[in-house]
Amino acid sequence: MLSYILQAIVLGRFAKTASVEGDTWTHSTFQWGPCDPTIVENPSISCSFFDIPLDYHDRSAGTGRIAVAKVHATAQRFGTLFINPGGPGESGLAALDRLGSTASGLAGGHCDIVSWDPRGVGPLTIPGDIQCFNSDEEYNTFWNGTIELTGIEMTGNFTNPEDIEALLSQAPIMQKKYEELGERCLRQPSGRYLKYVGTAATVRDMVAMADVLDGPTAPLNFAGLSYGTVLGAWFINMFPERVGRVVLDGVVDPTFLATEETSSFFPKQLVDADKVYDALVTACALSGPEGCAAATQGQTPADVDANVQTLLQRAHDAARKNSSVPITSADIRKQLFAAVYSPAEWASFVNVSYPEVVATVDAESSDNAGVRGALRARKRQVNDSKTYGGLAIACGDSVDRRGTKMINVFNDIISSSRARSHLFTSVWPNVFNYCPFWPVRAVERYQGPFDKKLANKVLVLSNTYDPVTPLADARALSKLLGDYGALIQLDGFGHTTSEPSQCLYEIVSVYFANGTLPEGNSTICEVDADYEVFAGVNTAAILAALPSLSARSAFSR
Repeated sequence: MLSYILQAIVLGRFAKTASVEGDTWTHSTFQWGPCDPTIVENPSISCSFFDIPLDYHDRSAGTGRIAVAKVHATAQRFGTLFINPGGPGESGLAALDRLGSTASGLAGGHCDIVSWDPRGVGPLTIPGDIQCFNSDEEYNTFWNGTIELTGIEMTGNFTNPEDIEALLSQAPIMQKKYEELGERCLRQPSGRYLKYVGTAATVRDMVAMADVLDGPTAPLNFAGLSYGTVLGAWFINMFPERVGRVVLDGVVDPTFLATEETSSFFPKQLVDADKVYDALVTACALSGPEGCAAATQGQTPADVDANVQTLLQRAHDAARKNSSVPITSADIRKQLFAAVYSPAEWASFVNVSYPEVVATVDAESSDNAGVRGALRARKRQVNDSKTYGGLAIACGDSVDRRGTKMINVFNDIISSSRARSHLFTSVWPNVFNYCPFWPVRAVERYQGPFDKKLANKVLVLSNTYDPVTPLADARALSKLLGDYGALIQLDGFGHTTSEPSQCLYEIVSVYFANGTLPEGNSTICEVDADYEVFAGVNTAAILAALPSLSARSAFSR
């Protein structure tokens, strides 16, 4: 606790202390000032603290504090726009710092843009980072010899009997480890806060901030990405009368998340993931070796895919012979998964990261023991311990435990690798796979309904091909919204609508200006033609080449 107080003193801005009188909560005010420069570097951003009750329904639980950042409106101020960058577990302060002063353009400069580190996130919010290990050594010792550090080794669509046996043999080990992890987290100083970490409490924190910044009856404006759409869906249904301008981009189906175990959630989300990978290798083939180092002259998309699959197989085989190799097929799939999130990163991945991976796998297959040893040492150094705030949020929101065993989780991974995404279902660890074994649920969870009548209409955004929040989820939410929302589909790739589109920009701008949405429940926008993923290759060209490939979903199946 002392460290949080010291960091707050360094930040230099405490909010006025909140007080509890009977059942009446007096919220703190904001005292904006300079931000902690280790978190927010942009000097134009102001920061403050905001005091909160740990439990809005039991004030005797005590108080906490959230760290908040703001970009000031650049035009006539009409209110505040709250943003959540996703996760769960991403820092809102760091996200606002990345956006910089351009953030005010999200609402035409007419809103202060406010983001915050939610409960369970960051070193300044209380409850902040959820710590379960005291050192890197403790973390590595606890997970040593498990897939938590090595990932899951497999190739193809998980039909190799040796791969299946290797995974299933870890089921009792990993179940015990995950159960022990929960107990370990509870014993840490941050453990007492676990039941107060979750989306419902974060919704109430946001509404409480809006009460102070704009007034207790003012419409609340919100933009949420990815997990932020869960926060948004809960907000508009917990406080339908407070809905102002709300944009949800990269949508998670709230009904599924509220009713099903999270271990079944992740495989469901990957229904379009391999199609985005198809798009990446298609773009690479269209560009050729001049723009994409993963291709050689005259190669088709299927040829580029074969290059990747051969690399995965070689890394897999090397790891089977020596578990200490520096790069495994599991590592490569993680890198691929990160790459498909953003088309803007595809060129960097194939021209910088991919050649490095190829060189490393080549070294694994050679007799150069010195190179292998150096690479192994480098790999060991990156196994740092981590915080578990995202896990605490996801599992705090999850349905009650239903007796699911790790063997069930593993069998779902194997079957989904064949039915949905052969490349990415086996990516491990995954925050959602902890929840069947997590010992704590949040003291408040919102589990529906998700079709409330709203004070204002909501704008829902989705790419045609999103690797982790599929278009189907956006359509599900749009159906729940009915006349209170509209879906805008950007005909492109990646997680959230990051590719530039004048069509989309105009729709969002008009919506923020006057609340107007396009006619009908669904509109399709194109990515701007001058935006090139690789030199000479735009999104329209990739889409034109993709249909002949989509029937196979991913080439190697």
